[in-house]
Amino acid sequence: MSRLNYHHLYYFWQVARHGNLTQTARNLHISQSALSSQIKQLEQAMQVQLFERQGRTLTLTESGYQAMNYAEEIFRQGEELEQLLSSGGALSSATIRIGTLSTMSRNFIEQFIQPLVNQRECRYVLQSMDQTGLLHALSDHQLDLALTNIAVRGTNKQIWQYQQLARQPVAVIGWPGKALSPTLDASYQHQAWVLPYGDNPIRSGFDAISAQYQLKPYIMAEANDMAMLRLLTRDNDALAVMPEVVVRDELDSGMLTRYALLPSVYEPFYAVSIKRQWVHPKLNSLLDAFSASPLAHGDDLPGGNGQSNT
Repeated sequence: MSRLNYHHLYYFWQVARHGNLTQTARNLHISQSALSSQIKQLEQAMQVQLFERQGRTLTLTESGYQAMNYAEEIFRQGEELEQLLSSGGALSSATIRIGTLSTMSRNFIEQFIQPLVNQRECRYVLQSMDQTGLLHALSDHQLDLALTNIAVRGTNKQIWQYQQLARQPVAVIGWPGKALSPTLDASYQHQAWVLPYGDNPIRSGFDAISAQYQLKPYIMAEANDMAMLRLLTRDNDALAVMPEVVVRDELDSGMLTRYALLPSVYEPFYAVSIKRQWVHPKLNSLLDAFSASPLAHGDDLPGGNGQSNT
């Protein structure tokens, strides 16, 4: 049995929000001593101190600050639940919580959530974290959906629902004006490169192709974050390998160009959720909208047909 009394937590939350015991007691129509007693019982039950008391001033302790953040979410969701039950149906305005892999393309994420942007009645929260964090947050019901470019692995895969949203070709990107072939050949031999770092399928594909064509690339920089690769490519006279969606704005403006596509190298994008009886009412429509978009079919290619943009 949980020791947490939500009635006591509500009183704590109100005091923490207003910062004044006397005024909060007046707003709640109870005596100041009764309110103070309720908070004291919460502290005793949880074996923590939530406020520092200095005369008439109350200051949140570190534990109090953490409790305040959780209480904000608990009672906000409580209000949503009240609306849901009173309406007798699905609450389309409930907050949809989407986790995103911290190293994946921001342009891809932006395009995925585009259907939510102009829906004033729908609130959404984006949280960026690593793959382990995403899966833990999903299993703890802190997220409705996670976006990642890493396939779900492990022995507990049966708890996940995941689908591949898109499979984007990987291109060689750089400043315009280079005399390079639309296929990897000797013209790429002495170029500088910025590349994904570590255990990355794009990097593995590039290394395999380099070996196949006997290229010995000069690696100027490595990064495991697509946003950083985008900046390094934009600000340095070096070639990079990435899906074109990562540098869509720079390609459209002519700041960067695509020189070639890496044969048989793709970056997959996945949507991952946890199996549950009830899902957010907008989740399926969001996935359906993306499935119908050009990006889901690998059509978000400024060069169109895989030929050089030079």
